Amino acid sequence: MAKKFPLHPKHPERICWGCDKYCPSDSLACGNGSGRTLHPAEMLGDDWYEYGDWGLDVPDDSKKPGASA
Repeated sequence: MAKKFPLHPKHPERICWGCDKYCPSDSLACGNGSGRTLHPAEMLGDDWYEYGDWGLDVPDDSKKPGASA
């Protein structure tokens, strides 16, 4: 992807994650007539990037949301 894909966005429900445009959920610009594409964390949980081959460069020290520093 052209933009860095966020692992834990604060409000994933406000954005469509279907392409690199990341449109607001109420103003989709792709024009494909479909609904909003969910962020993987919404479907698979906060550890979604640890399973499968997403092709993301994930730093080893990435913090999960709510983890204490």
